[in-house]
Amino acid sequence: MASRPMPRGRAVRPVQLVAMMIAFLLIAVAGGVLTAGLLLPAVGSVGAVGNATTDLFSDIPTEIEIDEPSEQSVMFDAQGNEMAVFFAENRVVVGFEDISQHVKDAVVAIEDHRFYDHGGVDPEGIMRAVARNVGGGELEGASTLTQQYVKNIQVEESRVTNDPELYQAATETDGAAGIARKLREARLAIALEKVRSKDEILTGYLNIAQFGPSQYGIESAAHHYFNKTAADLNIPEAAMLAGITQNPAKWDPVSNPENAEQRRNTVLARMRSLDVITQEQFDEAVAIPIADMLDVQDTPRGCAVAGNAAYFCQYVVNEILTNEAYGESVEDRRQLLNRGGLEIHTTLDPDKQEAAFEAVTDSIPIEDESGISMALSSIEPGTGRIYAMAQNTRYGVASEDDPRATQVNYNVGQSHGGGSGFLSGSTFKVFTLVQWLREGHSLMDRVNSANRVFPREDWTISCGDYAGPEDYEPKNLEGFGGGVETVLESTRKSVNTSFVVMAQQMDLCDITDVAADMGVRTGDGSELTPNPAMVLGTNTVTPLSMANAYATLAAEGVYCEPVAITSMVDRNGEEIPVPPSDCQRVLEEDVVDGVTHALQAVMGPEWDSTGSPARIPPRPTAGKTGTANDAKHAWFVGYTPQISSAVWMGYANGDQPMVDIIINGRWVESVYGGLIAAPTWQDYMLEATEDMPIEEFDEADSSVVRGEFLRVPSIGGQTVEDARETLEDAGFNTTMGYPVDSGWPEGLAVATVPEAGSSARRGETVTIYTSGGRG
Repeated sequence: MASRPMPRGRAVRPVQLVAMMIAFLLIAVAGGVLTAGLLLPAVGSVGAVGNATTDLFSDIPTEIEIDEPSEQSVMFDAQGNEMAVFFAENRVVVGFEDISQHVKDAVVAIEDHRFYDHGGVDPEGIMRAVARNVGGGELEGASTLTQQYVKNIQVEESRVTNDPELYQAATETDGAAGIARKLREARLAIALEKVRSKDEILTGYLNIAQFGPSQYGIESAAHHYFNKTAADLNIPEAAMLAGITQNPAKWDPVSNPENAEQRRNTVLARMRSLDVITQEQFDEAVAIPIADMLDVQDTPRGCAVAGNAAYFCQYVVNEILTNEAYGESVEDRRQLLNRGGLEIHTTLDPDKQEAAFEAVTDSIPIEDESGISMALSSIEPGTGRIYAMAQNTRYGVASEDDPRATQVNYNVGQSHGGGSGFLSGSTFKVFTLVQWLREGHSLMDRVNSANRVFPREDWTISCGDYAGPEDYEPKNLEGFGGGVETVLESTRKSVNTSFVVMAQQMDLCDITDVAADMGVRTGDGSELTPNPAMVLGTNTVTPLSMANAYATLAAEGVYCEPVAITSMVDRNGEEIPVPPSDCQRVLEEDVVDGVTHALQAVMGPEWDSTGSPARIPPRPTAGKTGTANDAKHAWFVGYTPQISSAVWMGYANGDQPMVDIIINGRWVESVYGGLIAAPTWQDYMLEATEDMPIEEFDEADSSVVRGEFLRVPSIGGQTVEDARETLEDAGFNTTMGYPVDSGWPEGLAVATVPEAGSSARRGETVTIYTSGGRG
């Protein structure tokens, strides 16, 4: 706004006070004929008195800019249902035609019955006010509706800018400072009436005025007190609301019904005396008790009213507050949310959200004595749209009655109202598998899954130092293992050591890089830590990011930044640009198809397929179980071509083993990913995909599944060193066999298994046999 308060440090001498009052009267008499600026010569003609106050007038602006008043913002789900309301002042701005004529009549009658006749100031009221001020009383009764509108504009600006000095200047009533404030209002009111019609001014006043202890604007007041719109208010309702603005606390019909009835009747009497209503209408209105009129509706603000979608709601709020697209500073973004009159349209599917909440609370009820938490995130591949976000806690502050209530969203990281994330367990093995296939290996490559010690020097970590123990000794826990088996079998049964062996042959930094590229995020925003243990899930990640990383697989290698907001409209119906999802290809399609082939096997019908409890036949699915060491966390993350979801369970306040415990009335010796998380995923996905067509995954290329077959070269007569080089250049690994009888000189390479000329998989180990001479 252009107007600012008069400087508050200047003392006003008696001669100036007299001059100001004279000027005030002259302004009033001039009304709409002269501008306030042209009155200065008239004031100056008073003589020395005028000279004493001319400098005060120079401080008063001659025009006022009117910003739109603060208005509530509303958040909607994907089906257009209202989820939550946000406001600093509970206000809904409406047009002149959307306000009952009874309201307009009542407000004009009680506040300024000459409103449509004067030019912004009322001489009679001013003279009354000056007389009261000279007599030592407060300055009352002088303001026209236009002046009150000017005052409310400045009060609103003081709230928006958090400027207590502006508020003080706009509300001053005592002595010379009060006269100065009235002069300022008068001058601005006259200027305002030059550029705004009476109906526009009245509409502005009705939208900005306070009609209750926390109700701003006529529309919000109508909803709060009567559960109806401002357009539908009748005579007694209009009179009651018109009376409140003089003193919102004193005349509040909820806390002071007797006062409110008295004030309502005063307004009705004024309306009758001005022939705005008839005697019959007056008699009917005053006969209605205040209590019989009311149908009080509170408008709670914030995400607490969003029910089981409260955590998603808070995610959206944090997205607005942390994204510079919505304002330069956090305070600017907060003002936009709480005062901007926004319509915020989101991606949340209410049906899927309900299914997600039911799935997690059916598995582990909110009041479950175990105290174990569960969270579920669901996202659309190829767009990043968040379908659902649920957890088995109530949104709020913990109390004696509800000790597990929390405002922490377990699905996300700290930047969006969440925590530090959770140990990912074997769900992280997928990223080792991705890199394995990217480097040319296949699902049919065979690895030794026997438990053993991996020395520190066996690891390649190009992006940093190895901060772990000297030696790493993993154990096969969730799955089976112990012998030589294919990568596909190791994935299906989640064999720990197999994946450690695979990772040992690669750069661990490549594995963390591919996980980050696919969307995996830690709760505190730090980078993923590359060390041998991370292969089995020691990074603390979020369920939403895991659902999104697997969605990258469902989208054939296209990663999309998670999206919660689809569109945003301001109070004028103008679109506020919403950052689009950042989608980009991060994986090769043949690699993705191979990984999906393996993860479909995880969900096969075999008894030892770890993801079997999550199957939803006949729909093709792919996924992975996960269990952190000592059963501290359990996961299931999986996808179809159209939807990806992650389920996590564990203790939210720390890494505590879930062993020897009763969960939902069932004793559990030790929790693992396939026990509760996988069936919960199944329950949700059955509902979430019910109306989706069944789609098949793309077939994996045979070279990815079975590997590339190459011709084994002949190495007869070569030195062992040359033989190794020949085979490795051809794409094979090598090992040494025992010496055999041969006519070749002793120590030279003479044969291989597989034999020369045969076909073998790229990367397969070829055994070299040397000559032992003639036996």
